[in-house]
Amino acid sequence: MTEKPSITTVGSREIYRNHWMRLREDEILRSNGKPGIYGVVEKDDAAIIIPIDSGNIWLVEQFRYTIQERTLELPQGGWEMEIDNPEELARGELKEELGLRADFMTYLGWNWIAYGFCRQRHHVFLATDLTPTEKDPDDEEHDLIVRVMPIAEFEQKILDGEIRDNCTMAAWAMYLLWKAKQEALR
Repeated sequence: MTEKPSITTVGSREIYRNHWMRLREDEILRSNGKPGIYGVVEKDDAAIIIPIDSGNIWLVEQFRYTIQERTLELPQGGWEMEIDNPEELARGELKEELGLRADFMTYLGWNWIAYGFCRQRHHVFLATDLTPTEKDPDDEEHDLIVRVMPIAEFEQKILDGEIRDNCTMAAWAMYLLWKAKQEALR
Protein backbone atom coordinates (compact mmCIF):
# COMPACT_ATOMS: atom_id res chain seq x y z
CA MET A 1 0.00 0.00 0.00
CA THR A 2 1.45 3.35 -1.05
CA GLU A 3 0.92 6.21 1.35
CA LYS A 4 0.04 9.63 -0.09
CA PRO A 5 3.04 11.98 0.32
CA SER A 6 2.61 14.63 2.98
CA ILE A 7 4.69 17.06 0.91
CA THR A 8 3.99 17.91 -2.74
CA THR A 9 6.60 19.34 -5.09
CA VAL A 10 5.24 22.49 -6.74
CA GLY A 11 8.41 23.42 -8.64
CA SER A 12 12.08 22.51 -8.86
CA ARG A 13 15.25 24.19 -10.11
CA GLU A 14 18.89 23.20 -10.20
CA ILE A 15 20.99 25.60 -8.15
CA TYR A 16 24.46 24.14 -8.60
CA ARG A 17 26.29 21.26 -10.30
CA ASN A 18 29.84 19.97 -10.34
CA HIS A 19 31.49 16.65 -11.19
CA TRP A 20 30.52 15.08 -7.83
CA MET A 21 27.06 16.40 -7.01
CA ARG A 22 23.97 18.33 -7.99
CA LEU A 23 22.00 20.69 -5.75
CA ARG A 24 18.39 21.50 -6.40
CA GLU A 25 15.85 23.65 -4.59
CA ASP A 26 12.25 22.49 -4.59
CA GLU A 27 9.25 24.67 -3.91
CA ILE A 28 6.94 22.51 -1.78
CA LEU A 29 3.45 22.45 -0.32
CA ARG A 30 2.93 20.57 2.95
CA SER A 31 -0.26 18.61 3.67
CA ASN A 32 -1.17 21.28 6.26
CA GLY A 33 -1.29 23.86 3.44
CA LYS A 34 1.95 25.61 4.39
CA PRO A 35 4.39 26.30 1.52
CA GLY A 36 8.14 25.97 1.86
CA ILE A 37 11.40 25.10 0.17
CA TYR A 38 13.53 22.01 0.34
CA GLY A 39 17.21 21.76 -0.67
CA VAL A 40 18.27 18.38 -2.05
CA VAL A 41 21.80 17.20 -2.82
CA GLU A 42 21.79 14.51 -5.50
CA LYS A 43 24.71 12.12 -5.86
CA ASP A 44 25.08 8.88 -7.79
CA ASP A 45 25.13 5.57 -5.92
CA ALA A 46 28.21 4.65 -3.91
CA ALA A 47 29.58 1.48 -2.35
CA ILE A 48 31.03 0.77 1.07
CA ILE A 49 33.15 -2.32 1.54
CA ILE A 50 33.85 -4.37 4.67
CA PRO A 51 37.16 -6.12 3.88
CA ILE A 52 37.74 -8.92 6.39
CA ASP A 53 40.40 -11.64 6.34
CA SER A 54 41.93 -13.74 9.13
CA GLY A 55 40.14 -11.82 11.89
CA ASN A 56 41.38 -8.45 10.62
CA ILE A 57 39.57 -5.57 8.96
CA TRP A 58 41.03 -3.11 6.45
CA LEU A 59 40.23 0.58 6.86
CA VAL A 60 41.32 3.84 5.30
CA GLU A 61 42.50 6.98 7.04
CA GLN A 62 42.09 10.20 5.13
CA PHE A 63 41.59 13.92 5.51
CA ARG A 64 37.91 14.91 5.24
CA TYR A 65 37.77 18.51 4.10
CA THR A 66 34.24 19.24 5.34
CA ILE A 67 35.17 18.57 8.98
CA GLN A 68 38.88 19.47 8.67
CA GLU A 69 39.97 16.20 10.30
CA ARG A 70 41.60 12.93 9.41
CA THR A 71 39.12 10.07 9.77
CA LEU A 72 39.25 6.31 10.04
CA GLU A 73 36.54 4.53 8.04
CA LEU A 74 35.67 1.64 5.80
CA PRO A 75 36.67 2.08 2.15
CA GLN A 76 33.81 3.72 0.28
CA GLY A 77 33.07 5.87 -2.69
CA GLY A 78 31.43 6.30 -6.04
CA TRP A 79 32.34 6.91 -9.64
CA GLU A 80 30.24 10.06 -10.14
CA MET A 81 28.04 8.35 -12.71
CA GLU A 82 25.09 6.00 -12.77
CA ILE A 83 26.12 2.41 -12.15
CA ASP A 84 24.47 -0.77 -13.38
CA ASN A 85 26.50 -3.17 -11.26
CA PRO A 86 27.19 -2.13 -7.64
CA GLU A 87 29.60 -5.06 -7.19
CA GLU A 88 31.80 -3.73 -10.00
CA LEU A 89 31.89 -0.38 -8.19
CA ALA A 90 32.74 -2.05 -4.86
CA ARG A 91 35.54 -4.08 -6.45
CA GLY A 92 36.87 -0.93 -8.10
CA GLU A 93 36.88 1.01 -4.81
CA LEU A 94 38.60 -1.90 -3.04
CA LYS A 95 41.40 -1.81 -5.64
CA GLU A 96 41.62 2.00 -5.77
CA GLU A 97 41.77 2.61 -2.03
CA LEU A 98 43.36 -0.53 -0.56
CA GLY A 99 45.04 -2.29 -3.45
CA LEU A 100 43.05 -5.46 -2.71
CA ARG A 101 41.18 -8.01 -4.76
CA ALA A 102 38.46 -10.13 -3.14
CA ASP A 103 37.63 -13.66 -4.24
CA PHE A 104 34.21 -13.28 -2.63
CA MET A 105 31.96 -10.23 -2.52
CA THR A 106 28.76 -10.69 -0.53
CA TYR A 107 26.06 -8.09 -1.07
CA LEU A 108 24.53 -7.18 2.30
CA GLY A 109 22.04 -4.58 1.04
CA TRP A 110 21.88 -0.82 0.70
CA ASN A 111 20.94 2.23 2.73
CA TRP A 112 20.39 5.95 2.22
CA ILE A 113 23.47 7.90 3.25
CA ALA A 114 21.78 11.03 4.68
CA TYR A 115 18.24 11.28 3.36
CA GLY A 116 17.45 14.38 5.39
CA PHE A 117 19.14 16.42 2.64
CA CYS A 118 20.89 14.02 0.26
CA ARG A 119 19.60 11.52 -2.28
CA GLN A 120 22.37 8.90 -2.45
CA ARG A 121 22.43 5.15 -1.85
CA HIS A 122 25.28 3.17 -0.33
CA HIS A 123 25.59 -0.45 -1.47
CA VAL A 124 27.17 -2.53 1.31
CA PHE A 125 29.51 -5.42 0.49
CA LEU A 126 31.50 -7.88 2.56
CA ALA A 127 34.83 -8.63 0.86
CA THR A 128 36.66 -11.85 1.85
CA ASP A 129 39.58 -13.98 0.67
CA LEU A 130 41.63 -10.90 -0.03
CA THR A 131 44.73 -10.70 -2.22
CA PRO A 132 47.06 -7.70 -2.54
CA THR A 133 47.13 -6.06 -5.97
CA GLU A 134 48.19 -2.71 -7.39
CA LYS A 135 46.55 0.34 -5.73
CA ASP A 136 44.86 2.77 -8.09
CA PRO A 137 43.95 5.91 -6.09
CA ASP A 138 42.19 8.83 -7.74
CA ASP A 139 43.26 12.45 -7.20
CA GLU A 140 41.03 12.90 -4.13
CA GLU A 141 42.72 9.93 -2.44
CA HIS A 142 46.24 11.37 -2.53
CA ASP A 143 46.64 11.22 1.26
CA LEU A 144 44.91 7.93 1.95
CA ILE A 145 46.60 5.62 4.47
CA VAL A 146 45.65 1.94 4.74
CA ARG A 147 45.10 0.63 8.28
CA VAL A 148 44.68 -3.06 9.16
CA MET A 149 43.58 -4.10 12.64
CA PRO A 150 41.90 -6.91 14.54
CA ILE A 151 38.10 -6.69 14.46
CA ALA A 152 37.97 -6.30 18.27
CA GLU A 153 40.20 -3.21 18.04
CA PHE A 154 38.02 -1.76 15.27
CA GLU A 155 34.88 -2.25 17.38
CA GLN A 156 36.57 -0.64 20.39
CA LYS A 157 37.48 2.39 18.26
CA ILE A 158 33.77 2.75 17.42
CA LEU A 159 32.83 2.54 21.11
CA ASP A 160 35.60 5.00 22.07
CA GLY A 161 34.41 7.52 19.47
CA GLU A 162 37.59 7.31 17.38
CA ILE A 163 35.48 6.10 14.44
CA ARG A 164 32.53 8.45 13.95
CA ASP A 165 31.62 7.84 10.31
CA ASN A 166 27.92 6.95 10.24
CA CYS A 167 28.30 5.02 6.98
CA THR A 168 31.00 2.82 8.51
CA MET A 169 28.88 2.16 11.60
CA ALA A 170 25.70 1.47 9.59
CA ALA A 171 27.56 -0.96 7.32
CA TRP A 172 29.07 -2.69 10.36
CA ALA A 173 25.62 -3.04 11.96
CA MET A 174 24.31 -4.54 8.70
CA TYR A 175 27.23 -6.99 8.67
CA LEU A 176 26.67 -8.04 12.31
CA LEU A 177 22.98 -8.72 11.64
CA TRP A 178 23.83 -10.69 8.48
CA LYS A 179 26.50 -12.66 10.37
CA ALA A 180 24.11 -13.50 13.24
CA LYS A 181 21.53 -14.73 10.74
CA GLN A 182 24.14 -16.91 8.99
CA GLU A 183 25.18 -18.43 12.31
CA ALA A 184 21.53 -19.08 13.28
CA LEU A 185 21.00 -20.98 10.00
CA ARG A 186 23.83 -23.42 10.80
